Amino acid sequence: MLDKSSDAPNRLPLDPLSEVLQDFRMTGVSYGRYEMAQPWGVHFPEQPQARFHFVGSGTCWLHTQAGGWMRLAEGDIVLLPKGIPHELAGAPESPCKPIDPSRLDSFGGIVYCLTEAGEGEKTTLFCGSMSLEAHAFHPLLDLMPQVIRGCEVMARDRVIATLLEAMSEEVTLSQLGGATVLARLADLLVARVIRCWVKGACETAQGWLAAIRDPQIGRALAVVHRDPGEDWTVESLARVAGLSRSAFAEKFASVVGEGPGRYVARWRMRVAGEWLSRDHLTVAEAALRLGYESEASFSRAFKRVVGTPPGQWRRGGGAADATSGRMIT
Repeated sequence: MLDKSSDAPNRLPLDPLSEVLQDFRMTGVSYGRYEMAQPWGVHFPEQPQARFHFVGSGTCWLHTQAGGWMRLAEGDIVLLPKGIPHELAGAPESPCKPIDPSRLDSFGGIVYCLTEAGEGEKTTLFCGSMSLEAHAFHPLLDLMPQVIRGCEVMARDRVIATLLEAMSEEVTLSQLGGATVLARLADLLVARVIRCWVKGACETAQGWLAAIRDPQIGRALAVVHRDPGEDWTVESLARVAGLSRSAFAEKFASVVGEGPGRYVARWRMRVAGEWLSRDHLTVAEAALRLGYESEASFSRAFKRVVGTPPGQWRRGGGAADATSGRMIT
């Protein structure tokens, strides 16, 4: 699979899902505390960042094109991991408009407050926006729904409610260092919401979600995600999984839907694609990180998997081919 050889590391993941969730970090975090009074409606445009909304008090309605109107009550949280356009309103079909930035009061640079001084029923919202730092086209991101509702996962993790309470307090009090605390809390909150969703989805899952929960295949997937630059072979991954080479290859293909060699190659090129387009590494630097003996051998492998030379991908920011789905099954 690579142009070099090395011994597989001795470190084995005890929890494959936790290993994979380590890819996710919150960056570019911002928060809004909105005091809304009827009648009101807010439009949130599409964005590359994820969003979440927490209803601190009162009720409101969430609208998405696919799901229509959904009622949210006090204590509800929704995560929109793909940043789809949506609306929040005091009542269904209420006119919605984008928030005017000039009306926001800023506290600590990343915390914003807005008050709509109406006369009707009041609702307090805590809204967050953040980038999910994960390798480009992460299979978990691919599989997530457009909306994850907290009440559907909180029963599996009582800590989520505690984190929401702590975040509400930080936004309300606007204390010294609150921005840093909020970023850490958001990191925990989103990771736990995602983990709860994964655990629930895994009950009937197939493909990648089923694979990451499999005691043997999950361990192999976790080490590939953790160390994409390793010289992973079918034999070394079989040792990680504790299976014979033939048994591992057969089970991997059956659970994941493709052979281990192809999965490793695609994942490594996904990582390389992000290094090139987002981190602006040179082709030579990406090749070195992934353990290739030459830039030429890396370029051939990248074009074979992605369909585009790495230099062209880097110059185009990955955008053209990302939309074509060439790096996604």
